[in-house]
Amino acid sequence: MTTSPDHVDSREDLVSFVRSLHRSYVDPGESWDNADLAGFLEALAAWIDDADGWHQSAGLELPTNGDWRFFARALRAATMYE
Repeated sequence: MTTSPDHVDSREDLVSFVRSLHRSYVDPGESWDNADLAGFLEALAAWIDDADGWHQSAGLELPTNGDWRFFARALRAATMYE
């Protein structure tokens, strides 16, 4: 099970990571600061917008080879996929 975004190196790792996020969301012992969809999506957009600053503060470089379209398609598909 992938629990850290730093260990996501494949599509399968991403699936595992998203499933671990889901488990943490539904676990009664866990709590998210952005526990509703509106807050989560707003925080997601804000983090993506500031990703270069976050990476710089962490001493990392923002990956330039990320597949932004894949991520956008996945987010859109999740609005209707069953």
